[in-house]
Amino acid sequence: MKNIYSNILKFNKNTLSKTLRYLKKNKIVGLPTETVYGLAGNAYSDESIKKIYSIKKRPKKNPLIIHYYNLNKASRDIEINNDFIKLYKKLCPGPITFVVKKKRSSKISNLSTAKLKTVAVRFPSNKKTRTILRKLNFPLAIPSANKSSSVSPVSAKDVAEEFRNKIKIIIDGGNAKFGLESTVIDLTNKAGILRPGIIGGLKISKILKKKISMVKSQKIIRSPGSLKKHYSPNIPMKLNQNKAKKNDAFIVFGKKYKNKKNSFNLSKKSNLNEAAKNLYRILRKIKKLKYKKISVVKIPYKGIGVAINDRLKHAAS
Repeated sequence: MKNIYSNILKFNKNTLSKTLRYLKKNKIVGLPTETVYGLAGNAYSDESIKKIYSIKKRPKKNPLIIHYYNLNKASRDIEINNDFIKLYKKLCPGPITFVVKKKRSSKISNLSTAKLKTVAVRFPSNKKTRTILRKLNFPLAIPSANKSSSVSPVSAKDVAEEFRNKIKIIIDGGNAKFGLESTVIDLTNKAGILRPGIIGGLKISKILKKKISMVKSQKIIRSPGSLKKHYSPNIPMKLNQNKAKKNDAFIVFGKKYKNKKNSFNLSKKSNLNEAAKNLYRILRKIKKLKYKKISVVKIPYKGIGVAINDRLKHAAS
């Protein structure tokens, strides 16, 4: 498909140099990650963080995830414990975010952490974004590149459509590999999952050799994705439905559903990984087609299906 957006750029030496200059000047750029696309800014700069919150219209109580190239760079800002080391060695770089204690000497902007003493950190595996992180002497705050509470972007085009010319550089990294946000695990006290994602609790439990459960409620929001309404196309949505009215969009899963004008299949093969990758793309398509209501079939609550159900629950709020 032809690129009609002047701010979507192929990744090359010139784009890299321009991106690094922008970030060093506390400007905001659109970057691909393996999960979804994000808005990136200097995590040490109040100016950059204010721009991110303003562009996204994001509530200030909702902290950002800080992205690093590796543990060596992150160790300047965070307290590291044994659970962190075990998970980092097995799962990073990759789609997992750790909530840990922030060092007193940390340069991370207090605005990015909602003025908490904890910080959410991640080590993305996308090669383009890793190249950028490696060449910077500061980490990047990279929340999803969408307006607050709306559907996350899984392509550079999604970002361009969301913000138009407000973002001058959007690096094209193709479609996001996974299409869902990272798993978030709190390691500050008793380890617990704050947001389900690509990496399941069972895998984390095996690495840590102890039971890891979902944190059911947070008195203080320590992690993105914790607000009641999130990932939403802003269209009324009903979950666990067997059918839909002919004028409503019907999100289905599996080969038993017939191809109809109003049906959108997450995966005809009943593949949950494929369903996760297609979820946000389909929600955006439904919104573009101006459907007024959405019905969704029951999605299996296993593996990455736990994360899919989490996103649908938030989107339907």
